[in-house]
Order: sequence, then C-alpha cells, then structure tokens
Amino acid sequence: MGYMSYMGNSQPFQLPAFYLPHPARLNPHLEQARVHSKAWAREMTMIEGSGIWDEATFDAHDYALLCAYTHPDADASQLDLVTDWYVWVFFFDDHFLEHYKRTGDWPGARDYLYRLRAFMPLGEQRSYPEPENQIEHGLADLWERTVPYMTGAWRERFALSTQQLLEDCLWELANISGNRIPNPVEYIEMRRRVGGAPWSAGLVEFVTAEVPARVALTRPLRVLRDCFSDGVHLRNDLFSYQRETEQEGEVNNGVLVVERFLDCGTQQAAETVNNSLTSRLQQFENTTFTELPPLFAEHGLTPGECAAVLSYAKGLQDWQSGGHEWHMRSSRYMNKEADPEVHIGLTLATARRFQAHAHVPHQVGPTELPAFYMPYSSQISPHLHRARVNTLEWSARVGFIDNVIWTRDMLAGFDFALCASIIHWAATPDELDLSTQWLTWGTYADDYFPALFGERRDYAGAKLFVDRIPLFLPLTGEPVPPPLNAVETGLADLWRRTTVSMTPQMRQRFREVIVEMTDSWLWELANHMQNRIPDPVDYLEMRRKTFGANFTLSLSRLTQGIALPDELFQTRTVSSLDSSASDYSCLINDIFSYQKEIEVEGELNNAVLVIENFLGSTPKQAIAIANDLMTARIRQFEHVAATELDALAEEFALDSQGVKTLEGYVAHHRDWMAGVLKWHQLTRRYPEAEKNSRPARLLTGLGHSASIVPRLLANSAW
Repeated sequence: MGYMSYMGNSQPFQLPAFYLPHPARLNPHLEQARVHSKAWAREMTMIEGSGIWDEATFDAHDYALLCAYTHPDADASQLDLVTDWYVWVFFFDDHFLEHYKRTGDWPGARDYLYRLRAFMPLGEQRSYPEPENQIEHGLADLWERTVPYMTGAWRERFALSTQQLLEDCLWELANISGNRIPNPVEYIEMRRRVGGAPWSAGLVEFVTAEVPARVALTRPLRVLRDCFSDGVHLRNDLFSYQRETEQEGEVNNGVLVVERFLDCGTQQAAETVNNSLTSRLQQFENTTFTELPPLFAEHGLTPGECAAVLSYAKGLQDWQSGGHEWHMRSSRYMNKEADPEVHIGLTLATARRFQAHAHVPHQVGPTELPAFYMPYSSQISPHLHRARVNTLEWSARVGFIDNVIWTRDMLAGFDFALCASIIHWAATPDELDLSTQWLTWGTYADDYFPALFGERRDYAGAKLFVDRIPLFLPLTGEPVPPPLNAVETGLADLWRRTTVSMTPQMRQRFREVIVEMTDSWLWELANHMQNRIPDPVDYLEMRRKTFGANFTLSLSRLTQGIALPDELFQTRTVSSLDSSASDYSCLINDIFSYQKEIEVEGELNNAVLVIENFLGSTPKQAIAIANDLMTARIRQFEHVAATELDALAEEFALDSQGVKTLEGYVAHHRDWMAGVLKWHQLTRRYPEAEKNSRPARLLTGLGHSASIVPRLLANSAW
C-alpha cells in the first residue's frame, strides 16, 4: 500500500514565507545511512510484505535524507541509528493509520499501544517479550542499541516521550471517530505528545550532548523543548495539510484547527499558523539568550555542562532548519509549487519581533464585557459573613491593610471571602477562613511584588524575594526566619495553621504550587524589562502559574487528601481537565482586568493584549476571541468529563470509592470555574469606578508611581 507522491491538481493554499534564520547543512554520511536504513527496514519486514510500504515508497520518503539534514554533525554510526529510529516511527505512524485510524478499532489500538511499554525497560538488566509485529521488533532492537550510551535520567525522559508519542494516538483516533476538531490550545498541547518532537529532542541529546539532569526539567529547558516541538509540528501541519485532509480524513491539523476556530479561509489560517511558528522560533531564541545564562549561574553548571546545554540547543536549531529542507523535498508533502529561494521570511519575522517590543503603554479606553458561557451553577457557603469579618481582622494583624498597597475599604470591596465561599461552598467555618485568607495572601503578594520591584526593574531584589518564599514553607517543622514583610508574615502564619494535619505528601504538593506561583512572577517582570508582549503559547502556559491556578484549585482540598493513584494525575485525561479549567479562569481574569491593567498599570502580560499583538486585531475583536477561547476550553472540559472518566476508572481499576473521589475532583473544578466567574462579576476589584478610588499606584501591574517605593521599603525592612 503506502503513500504515493501528492498528485493533486491544485494546492489548497500557497505555502507562506517561512522564518529560516539558519541554513540547513547536510551530513556527509548520507549515502551510508540510506543503505543501512533500507537493510534494517527489510530486516524488520517493514518493506516487502508489510502491507504498508513497498521499496519505491520507502525510497521516495527518504528518511535518511531527513536525518542527514536534521543531524548534520552526527558521526556515521550515530546517523545510522537515528535514521533507524525515524524509519521505525514513520512506519508506526502509517501502520497505525491503516490498522486503527481507518478502522476505528479503539480496543485493539489501546491493547496494541499499551503492550509497547514492555519494550522500553529502564534498568540495566533488560529483557523483552517476544515481538509480535514490526513495531515491537523494531522498538526492542532500537532500545537495546541506544540506551547503553545514556544515563538513567535520559532513559526515563525518552521512555516517557516515546510512550506519549505512541499511546496518545488514542486521542487522535477519538477525534477522528467523533469528527471532532480540537481547540487551538488543546491542539498545541496534544500535538506535542502525539507529534513526536519531544521524542526527537531526546534523540538530539543522544547525538549532541545529554542535558545535565538537575536542569533538564527547569523552565528554560522546557521552553526550548516545547518551542522546538511546536515549530516542528506547525511546520509539518502546513506541508501535510492537503495529504491529511484530502487522503487520510485527518482532523488533527493546525491549519484546520485555526480555520474552524477563527472561521477564516484556508490561506489566512495557513498564514496564522506560520506566524505562530515564527513566534515560537523567536521564543526559542529569546529563551536561549536571556534565560540560559542565569540558569547556568544559579545552578552552578561547570563549563562542560554549559557547553552540553548549548550544544543541545544548537542541535535543536539544526533540526528546525534541516526539517524544513526535508519537507521541501520529500514526496510525503505538499511542496510541488514551493520555491526554496523565496521562503526565508526574515523581513516579516523581524517586523513581528519588533512589534512585540514596541508596545506603547496606557492606551486602551473603555471596554465592554462579552456574554460568558457558564454551564455550571454556583452555591455559597453559609459561613460567608464570618469569613469576611475574620479575614479583615487577620489581614490587619499580619500587615496587609497598610494604606500603601491596600486600604481596609479596598480589601472589603475585593471580597475574597465571597470567592472562597463559592469555590469551597461545603467547607467548615475554619476551612473557609483558611481558604479566604490564602486567597487574600496570594493576591496581596501578587500586588506587593510589582509595586516593589516592577518600575525599578529590580530583578535581583525580586529574585531574592521569591527565593525566600520556601523558607516559610517548612516540610518537617524546621524553624522559619524572622519575616521581613507582610507577605512573609502572612505566609508563615497560614502555613503553620494549614499544614498541621497534612500528610508529608500533601504538604510537599502544596508547597510546590505556592513556589511555582511566586517564581512565575519573575517571568512577568522579565517581560517588562524587555518591554516584550509574550508569545501566545508561552503566555497561556505561564499564565496558569502567574494566576496561581494550581494554588487556588488546591484551597478546597487543604485538609483532605485525594485518595487516587499519583499516576492518574499524570494522564492526558486529568491534565486536560486541569489545563482547560485553568485557562477558562485565567482568561476570565484577563478580560475583566484588561482596561485596568493596560490603561492604568501599563501591563504587558494580559491575554487580550497578546491576542491584539499576535493577530493585529482591535481590543474589541481580541476580547471576543479571548471569550471564544474561554468557551472552547470549558467545552473541552465538558467533553472530557463526559467521555473519558469511565475509561480512566477502568484503566486504574478504581473501586466505588475511587470513582466517587474522581467525580468529586471533577465537581470541584466545576465549582472553581463557576466561582471564579461569579466573583469577578461581583467584586469591586475591577470596575471603572473602583479603580479611580485607589491609591496612586498599581494593584496587579507595574505602572505605579515611584513614590510608593520608599514607603514599601520602610514598611518591609527591605
């Protein structure tokens, strides 16, 4: 069977001008890799008799050329092995299409995919089941030839990315069976898992240098990997759109996703996807130059370790350039009308880069709120009044009512007790007090941080501030230092009162979400230091942290554990529920706070402004698009909750209590989204009248009067 070269009469769109700042280079060992890979594919019976490829198809796809372009500096043996891996993964893709995507055989696909885990053992003593097909045979052979060269940390990362590449094909299969086109955020997140680029990044490490384990999971390395992945996948979507939509019945393609979400023509959708590709590559560059050097210093990397990270980054860069060159030549893709000499796009890309740094602050004007989609009703705790009174008293005691950041009237108008009483409506009186005071602490800290460090662009002071936060979150009762400010005073008090009945595991989890939130504020500050409107994908993923989504979701579970397996929370299903609920709530906040943040505070980190900058839209259009994205995300939440929980319970063999706990976990997310929306509609934190009654400085942004800084310093012992 196999694929023929595309022979259609016309292309659905003209390929856009691609951002290609680095020329592709060709590995000198190409011909050897071609000979070796064909012999290996025959040994694995992937060519003759496979029913998937014949020799002509294999030769036309030219996977050795792909690897020679994407790994130009690999030696001959490395290139042979890496090419075999790509032969295997493309054969898997085509094999899965024929046997499971076209047939819709969900049970068979799941059994087939889950069995492949056995062919990726992590220990030094490796054994494999008897292979039953080409995919199992090839994986066992490749695993045995690859892992002896790498550390255990790399094996774990590579096994996880390979497992996701394989098993999350079930998500693609479900979309095809239901003719469901994903929303843009869901698509980007899932394309990373099923598209294989994180897996490719693991092979880049194999060829270049392994990243030191102690920095492999940090934000800069994660962003490099994710930007690389998105660049690879979005580029592939542009070239493969015609084959996938016309020949394969595929619905999981970025161009199609944008077409449907923006309700635009195919050419406009292709240009938008290419703009996103450009933005992701420029995010890669920005991270390399602005985030890697501080990372090296903070973690004390040796010169050799620094060189390894930079070699890896260069390898990812080489892959982008080489991957584009291969797409221009391979018979798998729509490239017949492409002119390689004109698809450089450097001028347009430079203009887009400049545009992101050229924002003029304090220019918005009045905005109107759209109609929001909210399918869930909200309930209110009967202990609301008590929480209001107790929180005002507690806030005064720890120093939040300072007449610098907040006045008493402002805090009363914010009404965090109302928010807590909706998202945690079943709480006891003491639990509701804690939830309300945690919300109050998080918001005060979020206001205090930019007020003290924002306009001065004091990154060193801000880093010292966030580095002190963990000192007030002891895991085993170790003493805390004397607080230097109200943020630390409130945190020390809340942590002591909250964690007294927690298990060590619960305490560790809650500590992590607090540190994650406060650390993310450095990213916001860095954007202001560069006067840079964030890349849309980076913004949404960091917004979950800066908003404290995991932090606020945790508040109704402070005194009770979640009696479910840890592995369940790492599944695609639960990750989808978490991220879609988080994005809905983050976008609510951005829409409600848009005018206050942009016009009054000079903020850059707001989804509406990010959309304006990326799409060149008006504020009104950007608000409408943000609202459409909110709606798409909560509908994704509804879809996952309605269609995937039974299979998840079956996979983890949950008993009746486990199923009830899982349903409660989902119900809490519903309460949280409904509560966040209701609170934004009722609080006095955002309306126009309230913003004009505040002290002359910011509340959540960075454009305050410099006169506040001496008063803050005097009050906080900084």
